Amino acid sequence: MASAVRWAETDRQTLTDQLPEAIVLLPVGATEQHGPHLPTGTDALIADSVCTAAADQAADRCRRPLLVAPAIPVGASDHHLPFGGTLSLTPETLSAVLLDLARSIAVQGGRRLIVVNGHGGNVGVCHSAAAAASTRYDLAVGHVDYWRAADAEPQVPVPGHAGEFETSLVLALRPHLVRDAVPRPRSPQPPTVAGVDLHSGAVWQAIDGYTDRPEVADAATGKRRFDQMVASLADRIVGVARVL
Repeated sequence: MASAVRWAETDRQTLTDQLPEAIVLLPVGATEQHGPHLPTGTDALIADSVCTAAADQAADRCRRPLLVAPAIPVGASDHHLPFGGTLSLTPETLSAVLLDLARSIAVQGGRRLIVVNGHGGNVGVCHSAAAAASTRYDLAVGHVDYWRAADAEPQVPVPGHAGEFETSLVLALRPHLVRDAVPRPRSPQPPTVAGVDLHSGAVWQAIDGYTDRPEVADAATGKRRFDQMVASLADRIVGVARVL
């Protein structure tokens, strides 16, 4: 069974030989507070795990080599700094990092890149950096947020933040890193306006930095969701390989 190539575990000649025909997959995460119960590396852990597993699953069906780059562990997380436990890049710095990595891939002969994002605060940056990298470096660049592939229950916020969805995934991937979540009297409902993305520090404070009901998460549900998202992302990778 074929598997994707891990960039950091591979020698220079193999990478040089494969890059012109390959698709490079770049997981992008964050290191930020995830409530009192989840590790700060949750977003990087999930993005890297989903991306790597999907690349391995896609490898047998893919007409191009798949190279998985090391995950970027820090993202744009300034909105979590007031809670502590957060390492953050400004959006401008994260964009520069993504563009520099895209440039590195291009000057070595790479022509195709998929950015697999694992943090809501990175979405706009990843989208704009992907577009800029394409025009600056003659790359074909895709951007996917891993949770867009999720088939979760309508009542579960996806991805939420350290809520039931993410907690179930970490329980499936690294259960020893999860502390018991204290049940809330009621699930906090941040203010919403249809069709508008709201950004407000007051909203985060009102919900104590995490969403919905992490105490009801379980590993079996997390494993089911993880497998479903991996399969969906693998299909998308194969689809990209067909058209690029």
